[in-house]
Amino acid sequence: MAGRYHFRPMTTADLPLIKQWLASAHVREWWGDPAEQYALVSGDLDEPAMDQFIVAADGGDFGYLQCYDLTAWNSGFGAQPVGARGIDLFIGEPDMVACGHGSALIRAFAEERLAQGAPRIVTDPDPANARAVRAYEKAGFQKIGMVDTPDGPALLMVRDA
Repeated sequence: MAGRYHFRPMTTADLPLIKQWLASAHVREWWGDPAEQYALVSGDLDEPAMDQFIVAADGGDFGYLQCYDLTAWNSGFGAQPVGARGIDLFIGEPDMVACGHGSALIRAFAEERLAQGAPRIVTDPDPANARAVRAYEKAGFQKIGMVDTPDGPALLMVRDA
């Protein structure tokens, strides 16, 4: 438990909810094709370098967060400290968007991982996704600069221990 947010490991039982969230307009806008993303997310359940979580608060499950070992998925981020972790997430429940949950849950998760010994947390939002960039900044992440990733240009942001 990280304050008011709980990050529970995702299981196959969560896949119908993930599928529903990925089909939502507000998630599709930044995550893209729901079927393609579902195949990737569900395919990573057995990937040892990827930790997947369902984000919950008092009202129940409302988001998805993945945290991965950068040595397995360093997609154009340049040299990073050994043990650095990358994160990606979305808020699936539309009524939980634009309520301050993004920055708060990012801060809670990042602080938990940094306290457990990760030297750095890295993320790469689409630079046009002003809401995500603002949420990461409010959670203590700093803009490093633009990077080219397999998904196109992204804004590299980091939070160090």
